[in-house]
Amino acid sequence: MVALSTRKPDPVPAFIPPCLATLADAPPRGDDWVHEIKFDGYRLQAHIADGSVKLLTRTGIDWTARFPSLAKALKSLKVKSAIIDGEAVVEDERGLTSFVKLVEALETGQWSEMIFIGFDLLYLDGVNITSGPLIERKDLLKAVLTRSRSKHLRYSEHMASEGATVLKEACSFGLEGIISKRTDRPYRSGRNSEWLKSKCLQTDEFVIGGYLVSSVEDKAIGALALGTFEQGKLVYVGRVGTGFTHDTARALWKKMQPLKGAASPFSAPLTAVQRRGVVWVEPKLVAQIAYSTRTGDLLLRHAAFKGLREDKPASDVHRPKTRKTKS
Repeated sequence: MVALSTRKPDPVPAFIPPCLATLADAPPRGDDWVHEIKFDGYRLQAHIADGSVKLLTRTGIDWTARFPSLAKALKSLKVKSAIIDGEAVVEDERGLTSFVKLVEALETGQWSEMIFIGFDLLYLDGVNITSGPLIERKDLLKAVLTRSRSKHLRYSEHMASEGATVLKEACSFGLEGIISKRTDRPYRSGRNSEWLKSKCLQTDEFVIGGYLVSSVEDKAIGALALGTFEQGKLVYVGRVGTGFTHDTARALWKKMQPLKGAASPFSAPLTAVQRRGVVWVEPKLVAQIAYSTRTGDLLLRHAAFKGLREDKPASDVHRPKTRKTKS
């Protein structure tokens, strides 16, 4: 266990850039890994100090005002100071986290439905504990969160079973996937191979480069043209034409109007079919998309819109590289 009482107080960091998981082709094997559910929400870093709470996005933007119920619940924790890495989520009728439901809750102010799931502890009562091993940080976090009776707070349990078995079970329940983490490693900001994500469903962020007007409704979008940045150039990956409600189709159309442009933002010319009917926009908005797979030329198949991501700039959206897991 991390010896907090013997440490001199550490300055409270204003923000700790988050540890990011690398996409893997399969979960890692071995006793030095644990596996957690991959949640479908907004990554938040909770800062608790001097009786106040701040909730920061993964880029350090203050979103406390957007999650008042979570801030209130975190403020009630029996700690002097803490920094907790976690995720803001809303569950659907099956009890699964849903980004679509979270976006709806944020838009309509349904604060009572929101939950903060904590999965790592970075600072506690005057001590920066990022240098300690993950399993010890998690033990401390569990002790902190399980003392709370708030319905808005939850601890992310982990499983030490074989990763492939955990992923199979996760997929059978309709979950997005799992995150595998090395138990003995410190917290390291940035993307690394000590946190690995294995997916059941393909979900990624894509940049919106254009839209098609709805054929059945005025001032609403019918589809989006998507891309990712590769070496500073926007590369076309296909269209998404499902997953929109009437409200989101109209809201997206409204957001697109100030961004309309005369020319395609994509680096390579599109085919006549790909560009037909597309209204070009500046590539500034990021959409979260679920899809089944990619074609040989990397276009999305069976894509569905899940919501806009406001916590990530478009310039940071790149095609993820997959790490090969040793057998």
